[in-house]
Amino acid sequence: MTTTEVCRDGAEFGRLAAEWSALYARCATATPFQSHAWLHSWWTSYGASAALRVFLVRDREGRLVGAAPLMLRRGPLPALTPLGGTITDFFDVLLDDACPEAADALAAALADAARTALIDLREVRPGAAAERIYASWPGPRRRLADSLCLELPAVPMDALLTRMPTAKAQRTRAKLRKLDALGIEERVVRGDDVPAALTRLLTLHQRQWEGRGVTAEHTSGRFAEHLTRAVRPMVDSGNAMVTEFRLGGEVVAADLTLMSPSLAGGYLYGADPGLRERKVDVATMLLRHGAREADASGRATLSMLRGTEPYKNHWRPETVGNRRLLLARRRTGALLLLRAAAAGARRWAAGQARQRAWVARLSGRPHGGGG
Repeated sequence: MTTTEVCRDGAEFGRLAAEWSALYARCATATPFQSHAWLHSWWTSYGASAALRVFLVRDREGRLVGAAPLMLRRGPLPALTPLGGTITDFFDVLLDDACPEAADALAAALADAARTALIDLREVRPGAAAERIYASWPGPRRRLADSLCLELPAVPMDALLTRMPTAKAQRTRAKLRKLDALGIEERVVRGDDVPAALTRLLTLHQRQWEGRGVTAEHTSGRFAEHLTRAVRPMVDSGNAMVTEFRLGGEVVAADLTLMSPSLAGGYLYGADPGLRERKVDVATMLLRHGAREADASGRATLSMLRGTEPYKNHWRPETVGNRRLLLARRRTGALLLLRAAAAGARRWAAGQARQRAWVARLSGRPHGGGG
């Protein structure tokens, strides 16, 4: 006894905030990237080149029990893709845990839409509600590998140190003692102070990566606008935490952590380059703070989000692979095959590039393009 509808208007999507947040709270698999504040803000800043398609399922009382935040990209290979784009680490649909029929209703609505467009769901975390849609899909489907993420249990720092070899754990304890001796103070930012703190974070982030290849999007005006618009309500609702680290009264580092009931993930940080000169291990400082806050709040997972950078592996995290779910109907099955083949070719090319880089490091030669 459900009904389905499709939201095509950004203003209408904005008015769904209260009931979307209520559904978010009833969906155990939801991550911070499925919060209404994050998605609607992203659409406002980044959605101009696509058509909004948010699929909604309601029960007999009209309560929202399912949602798939998607957009339609037209062209030679029309596709329904997730809101959030490349700056979003996890995608999922929202399904009310107490309404099992919501999954079938949402799958039916998506199957109807897939008659004219491929459904391409990127960065689906293992165990996500979207996997229930995939499991019951009536047409062609394909599951591909996507980004790798690293995760730790949300336990105090002393417990995390036991994951390390003894010698490395001892060096990390020495780094922590140095942090304490310097007297760096932590301050969680709330309320009206959040926008200014985010501005300081982005400035520090740009300074820290100056001359070292900062991600271009993180320096853009639209990213700053999105972050400021999204994070303030997320802080108010407990889905984000902004922390500043001060030394001698000056902000020398800042961190943005995004949170759901089960997960906390360090999303973006900035640090004064002067901390490197003082031999401050910023990653260790941030991880200690994140571990303490995640453990105190009862969350199970401390996620390092996407990417397998070497500094993350010091803690011997678990590697968790996101998935890409391709869904089609008979009429759009050819689009699925084309998209899957293109994804496979890109993975092969990326693997070849990594192999060339590895060989170049062994030989001491540069590994730029051109052979």
